[in-house]
Amino acid sequence: MSTSVPAGMHPRLHRAYSRHVEGLTRIGTQSQFYFTTVAGIRDALVHYKGETVRLIAQMSLGTGALAIIGGTVVIVGFLTLSTGALVAVQGYNQFANVGVEALTGFASAFFNVRLIAPVIAGIALAATIGAGATAQLGAMRINEEIDALEVMGVRSVAYLASNRVIAGVIVVMPLYCVAMITAFLAARFGTTVIYGQSSGVYDHYFNTFLNPTDIIWSFFQAVLMAIVIMLVHTYYGFNASGGPAGVGEAVGRAVRTSMIAAVFVVLFVSLAIYGQSGNFNLSG
Repeated sequence: MSTSVPAGMHPRLHRAYSRHVEGLTRIGTQSQFYFTTVAGIRDALVHYKGETVRLIAQMSLGTGALAIIGGTVVIVGFLTLSTGALVAVQGYNQFANVGVEALTGFASAFFNVRLIAPVIAGIALAATIGAGATAQLGAMRINEEIDALEVMGVRSVAYLASNRVIAGVIVVMPLYCVAMITAFLAARFGTTVIYGQSSGVYDHYFNTFLNPTDIIWSFFQAVLMAIVIMLVHTYYGFNASGGPAGVGEAVGRAVRTSMIAAVFVVLFVSLAIYGQSGNFNLSG
């Protein structure tokens, strides 16, 4: 894209000016694609319901060889299982240093719901569903399949991008249920079985500090992350270029961008929901 540059500009300033203009142009192009994708959700639900169902099955349980191990469900479960176990290890030992190891149940109910489970689920979504969507769309782009769809009169953005956003949002709900359950079970198992804490003590503090409203907000965070992650990944896949190497580069850029975006979603949504006080009181 050609940009008008003031005459007589120093070459170094010219390069800085060009990079600045290219960055703004890239942001504008991405924003336009995101708006078109969100606007195409209606067309996807009306005209391409079969493709939406197929993508939901592919993203959740996997197809072909991936179906043997359960696809994304198993990956998300193992990731949150490990983080829940780390909550038990770190929480019990840190609380034991000050003689309040009974509060490990509080750590599981508080940190898993508000921070750990949303972030880990976002990373898992970006590394599995998101990366797969980028690779699929990138391969279609370099093989000119997207151009063929447009020639046939298919709304390519709605058919390819909007459908994947819908599927990602639908899939993330049961996936996040799995993530929360495995994180809770791993923390409880590590604390009560490995460290030997009484299950009654653990359950008391866990149930006392587990706020159902926090769980609802946590699911809201997961849905927002799924929307942002799928928008980012579909953009990079839809606009991939440069052959197979270009597709790999697009996947890397998409994963990097979506992970950063997911963390910012958790940060800003947490600030908006809990504010400075955190909506939390610890009392005896």
